[in-house]
Amino acid sequence: MAKMMGPKFKQSRRLGLNVSGHPKAMKRAEKSRGSSRADKKLTEYGTQLLEKQRLRAYYNVLEKQFVKYVDRAMRTKGQTGPELLNMLELRLDNMVYRMGFANSIRQARQMVNHGHFLVNGNKIDIPSYGLKVGDVVELREKSRKTEMFTENFNGIQGTPIPYIEKDLANFKATVTRLPQREELPIEINEQLIVEFYSRR
Repeated sequence: MAKMMGPKFKQSRRLGLNVSGHPKAMKRAEKSRGSSRADKKLTEYGTQLLEKQRLRAYYNVLEKQFVKYVDRAMRTKGQTGPELLNMLELRLDNMVYRMGFANSIRQARQMVNHGHFLVNGNKIDIPSYGLKVGDVVELREKSRKTEMFTENFNGIQGTPIPYIEKDLANFKATVTRLPQREELPIEINEQLIVEFYSRR
């Protein structure tokens, strides 16, 4: 299965967005400010392209798959930008990360691929699986013997996600509602991405 690889800290600095989720990812970004590359003014197309690359990197999605999400979002009755963000946010690998089962999206994707989770009681090992409101994600019984997984879920607190309800005792988490745009912890101008793909 194809996947995005490469050093995430370096990618975060290049894109100007913490796409790794690590608190130290952007530490060296300030040092690069003032360089000719950092100060280079982008064209309108370049700005739209950069924003698209930032969103792709944040959710760790390849271009071909990303285009499919954009096309689906454009066919919905809602606003394309928010619809696109919701589709990406509700991917199983991302929600495993948000729910606290993993400390990065990469780790979450690996855990899903290896079949460590049940969704509504059924084993799902597809990272791109789209969750819906009311879906329950549960760490499988035998996977609870892995100390790292249980420590992640019990230990990663951070800021509570308002559209997720965690059941610590049973290693479960539920998507209680669709996220509001302002609740998504990502600094992205999705309208620029919509404009980029509207050029096609």
